[in-house]
Amino acid sequence: MDKIATPQGTKQILNKYPFVFRKKFGQNFLIDPHVLDDIISAAAITKEDCVLEIGPGIGSVTEALIERAGKVIGVEIDPQLVRILEDQFGKKDNFILIHNDILKVNLKELIEKESPGKRIKVVANLPYYITTPIIMALLENELPIESITVMMQKEVAERLASPPGNKQYGAITLTVNYHAKPYLVTDVSRDCFMPSPNVDSAVLKLVLDQEPVVKVNSTAQLFKIIKAAFSQRRKTLLNTLMANGELDFSKEALKSLLDESGIGAITRGETLSLDDFARLSDYIDACRLQKNS
Repeated sequence: MDKIATPQGTKQILNKYPFVFRKKFGQNFLIDPHVLDDIISAAAITKEDCVLEIGPGIGSVTEALIERAGKVIGVEIDPQLVRILEDQFGKKDNFILIHNDILKVNLKELIEKESPGKRIKVVANLPYYITTPIIMALLENELPIESITVMMQKEVAERLASPPGNKQYGAITLTVNYHAKPYLVTDVSRDCFMPSPNVDSAVLKLVLDQEPVVKVNSTAQLFKIIKAAFSQRRKTLLNTLMANGELDFSKEALKSLLDESGIGAITRGETLSLDDFARLSDYIDACRLQKNS
């Protein structure tokens, strides 16, 4: 039988099993072995690794992961695909299949059970409609994850990896950057899937630090400022922060604070790096303490 991540291999699987595509699950199966090689290479999978694969589908990427990893945990929501995966890989000693919605799985317990004391790697071809909730769940729940290598809509990948000043740069970019370093691995044409989606894709790798990239006195305040700064992109930082109403300063005091911090009251939020926002958040804290003392 041909490798699954090829046009022939995918057709063989789909012809063998009574599978019906479900639009709500965003099912598009990879049929380009070169893209598969890029994913596996970027993820740097070895026999020492425990890999969590989200949405293995018909096993296009799973097949390669099982060959290279010490253990592969697949979480699949579609019962049709669970049957295919069980048939294809159920006898593999290093493969565990879980039939569930990834957002409903207790990942902390799962990782501790299957990879005690060791960080895992995540690999996924993510459905476009649920990419951001999954990424945020992986990043924000303090899970022992070393890296996340995912296929996603190209536009979303570019937004997550965007530098300051770019039109795609936004609050979600900074949230991702707080937890991980993003790297665009490769662009992927829509022709590399069966069926072909309506948009192009990209492979993005997120390398997670065991500590946040920046340290601040208040993480909650940092993200309130970031959210406010991007609420009205064309307005100055002074006006967006005042309109948001989260900071207990008059407009005159806030203007002075922003200028004295070195950030500047007329600066726009989309030009600031994560370090800039962290510096501003701590400076606001210091000014508030001085004001209340």
